[in-house]
Amino acid sequence: MPSGQQQPIFILSDDAERTKGRDAQESNFRAGKVVGESVKSTLGPKGMDKMLVSGLGDVVITNDGATILDEMDIEHPAAKMIAEVAETQEDEVGDGTTTAVVLASKLLDQAEELLDQGIHPTTIASGFSRAAEKAQDFLDELANEISIEDEEILQQVAKTAMTGKKVEANVGTLTDLSVDAVSQVAEGTDGGSTASMDDIAIEKQVGGSIDDSFMVNGLVIDKERVHPGMPKKVEDAKIALVNTALEVKETEADSEISVSSPDELQSFLDHEEEELREMVDNVKESGANVLVCQKGIDDIAQHFLSQEGIVAVRRAKKSDMEKLARATGGTVVTNIDDLTENDLGEAGLVEERKVSGSEMTFIEECKNPKAVSVLVRGGTEHIVDEAERSLTDAINVVISSIKSGKVLAGGGSSEIELSMKISDFADTIGGKEALAVRSFAEALEALPRALSENAGFDPIDKLVELRSKHEEEGSEYGLDAYTGKVQNMLENGVVEPLPVKSQAVSSGSEAAVMIIRIDDVIAAAEQEAPAGGGPGGAPGGAPGGMPGGMPGMM
Repeated sequence: MPSGQQQPIFILSDDAERTKGRDAQESNFRAGKVVGESVKSTLGPKGMDKMLVSGLGDVVITNDGATILDEMDIEHPAAKMIAEVAETQEDEVGDGTTTAVVLASKLLDQAEELLDQGIHPTTIASGFSRAAEKAQDFLDELANEISIEDEEILQQVAKTAMTGKKVEANVGTLTDLSVDAVSQVAEGTDGGSTASMDDIAIEKQVGGSIDDSFMVNGLVIDKERVHPGMPKKVEDAKIALVNTALEVKETEADSEISVSSPDELQSFLDHEEEELREMVDNVKESGANVLVCQKGIDDIAQHFLSQEGIVAVRRAKKSDMEKLARATGGTVVTNIDDLTENDLGEAGLVEERKVSGSEMTFIEECKNPKAVSVLVRGGTEHIVDEAERSLTDAINVVISSIKSGKVLAGGGSSEIELSMKISDFADTIGGKEALAVRSFAEALEALPRALSENAGFDPIDKLVELRSKHEEEGSEYGLDAYTGKVQNMLENGVVEPLPVKSQAVSSGSEAAVMIIRIDDVIAAAEQEAPAGGGPGGAPGGAPGGMPGGMPGMM
């Protein structure tokens, strides 16, 4: 080998794929923007729905951003990172997923333009992070304080979260249910109030209409009594909550019992029956007339319970057991021998009722329950599912509002005001970073722009009108998607919790910054799929395209 030449060193396998520099950035940006475009048309009260069909033929029709991205089979790694923004938003505040994803997507679009101008990715990332941090301060300044006593504002918050969904015709019913449920389970704190979605059970039942949905001051369990001889209705119920089986315990090791005569067999059976009788006696002696068991109940034990007039439900979910303890004031007991009167929960009524052909157990009229149930009804399974998603969003935003004690005007008003303030902030910064901060301000306008486009209005005209109103009359003016007029959103009852906006800005900008900083993608060789697997794509989900996961979306 001639002097001065070095032998090349290979550190990757021949099957690995590597994309570097601008090619990697463009591929990642393109994938992220596709995800944003896929949900942008669902934003706002005039947003469209998506029909998602699984490989098994299951159909989901919704305009809920979190559900759409959860159901989509996304393979591109950068696209997955944007989809995770929706997951984070949903976990943290329960709403605003579409806003967060659209913002992240638009930031990538802005970053691509800055790269074309020769701005270094690190400068872009730094500018976006600085703008996002400043946006949090501005949002806090724009927010209005509320408390759990402001029921009208909480109803407006819930109604705003559900506006534009398929349940809009029944939004009044679901609004009342969400506010009533949160108000019932809320607890006071030093700074105000708090509540948890874990304390609100949502049961679904096809049949009737959404207006037939109702809340129970207690719990609805999708179970029936275990024995037909048990009473269907018990008033002044004393409820035993047990998470162990009322069955004869099996030996830990495999064993055989040798029986040589009928008398020995009968003696063995009598012994098992006596064990079950003792368990039922323990329940009776505690004073319980209702038993909810997390595990199984033996047929003989069911018979004994029936003789004693005790209503029993078996195989209740662990989450239901925890909610029952909160609703009735009882204690979940792990050993039935330890059950005492002090462990019992109380309810004014326990009754088995038939709802649309299914037997359900209602435990209601609890004294100041800290867990409640909402039974959601609807004409079809799709409508019931969408009603449940809408109600969940409404409950989450009400919880976010009382926890933070702050709300913002909706209708794109906060995004326009943020955009204007951050643009002014960019004027105070020197160097190329100011360009990135100003691009962040422009990205925020993507949200009111999408609201306008989805409602069928000219977005440029509406953005100009919005800016003019904000300069002349204040920060609470947003777009009424129904009339196309720019109006005061607080006066119109379009209100959103502060945490929804602040989390969307935070998670959306963080995801965009993470993708902007990637300049090298190394994809391992794709593992051979089993026979009958999905269609081939770029190895390992390499960012050269959108393999298999998002067909026809480029």
